[in-house]
Amino acid sequence: MTARRHFVDLAPIRESPAFARLYIGMTISGIGAQLTVVAVGLQIYALTGSTLAVSLVGGIALLPMVVAGLWGGMLADAFDRRRVLIVATIVGWLSTAAIAAFAIVHMIHPTDGGVWDVFPYYVAATINSIAATINGATRMSSYPRILPAHLVPSAAALGGISQGIQLTAGPALAGVLAALIGLPLTFLVDVVLFAAAFLGIITLPRMPPLVAVARPGLKSLADGMRFLRNAPNIRAGFLVDIIAMTLGRPYVLLPAAGAVVIGGGPTTVGLLTAAAAVGTFLASLFSGAVSRTRRYGAAIGGAVIVYGALIALFGLVLLVMSTRASGTVGPEWSGVHGVALAVAGLALLGTGAADEVSAIFRSSMLLTAAPDEMRGRLQGTFTVVVTSGPRLGDLYAGLLTSAVALWFPPLLGGLLIMVLVAALLRALPGFRAYDAAHPSP
Repeated sequence: MTARRHFVDLAPIRESPAFARLYIGMTISGIGAQLTVVAVGLQIYALTGSTLAVSLVGGIALLPMVVAGLWGGMLADAFDRRRVLIVATIVGWLSTAAIAAFAIVHMIHPTDGGVWDVFPYYVAATINSIAATINGATRMSSYPRILPAHLVPSAAALGGISQGIQLTAGPALAGVLAALIGLPLTFLVDVVLFAAAFLGIITLPRMPPLVAVARPGLKSLADGMRFLRNAPNIRAGFLVDIIAMTLGRPYVLLPAAGAVVIGGGPTTVGLLTAAAAVGTFLASLFSGAVSRTRRYGAAIGGAVIVYGALIALFGLVLLVMSTRASGTVGPEWSGVHGVALAVAGLALLGTGAADEVSAIFRSSMLLTAAPDEMRGRLQGTFTVVVTSGPRLGDLYAGLLTSAVALWFPPLLGGLLIMVLVAALLRALPGFRAYDAAHPSP
């Protein structure tokens, strides 16, 4: 019994068949989505031989995703959420099928990889990202309609496990399938996996607006921003996330860390990246205490302060290794510094776990404290935050690394995260004392 109390709470799956079907469908289709993310990059690189061309897949989709987050939230509040999910899923499935069709055409009729050869992939991938963004905002805002309020935190924790499975299995499956059956058939596998999303969505109950809501447009957006301005707890959760993601994003530093500081090259980069993902998964797996925690604000603040400390530790490892006078460091695995890799890996594993704990409580606060007619727009705004924050973080890390050194951005950023979040908790006693038994936005 004691052991079970530490593991993730499966009550949402047991007690809500609608949530269980949605969760299973989301996980299976999400594996396919991550498969396609990797496979599209491989396809574009195969056509062009350009890393820049591959990077443009995410760059081109960024602004449309931000707009889709805001617009999708308004759609979720103004219309039947089940219908919005069905339409978004159909669009996503069709765009995936289009990518598969383009790959088949290029297999039958090889080309020289010019601009017009890759342009269709950019368009289809952007449409796919837009559909996924609208789908995500709408799905999350639907949880309180199919689950009792006390199970929403457990559902958020289960979401972390699903995400961990998707981010692990999808890319691995993409690599294996691309090597075994080729990219066109790999995309077709995603077309099949994507169909699982319909399993959970079509069987949902109708979820029309509970009260009259403005149609999507400037008035609806203004109403959502006005509500957020008067929702200090939800706003503080957004602010904490922006602080953490802007000042504590180490991933853009990993290639240089593997090449010139810790050693090991791509292998080190892969291990450190995987460590953070493993931390996210473990935090969700051992999230049994989530359903028994009521002080969401204190939990969010504490988790992010720990996150900052671990980011600073990662920066300290880079500083120590950068100043070592002896030892061979290079991209070869034989030159890796094992102790530094172990400490850095543990630090990033911890950041993944701390970030997931914060995310669980931030999502739970948003879904339980906000009224139903605002949940879609707030989820859309949240999508904008989590989409733009990491990009700002990569820019911060890149600029400070160029100006000072590789170790400086994480060491300074980690310390600033701890100071700023502690100051925020002190300045906002209502957020610090937030009680889930009496939710207030």
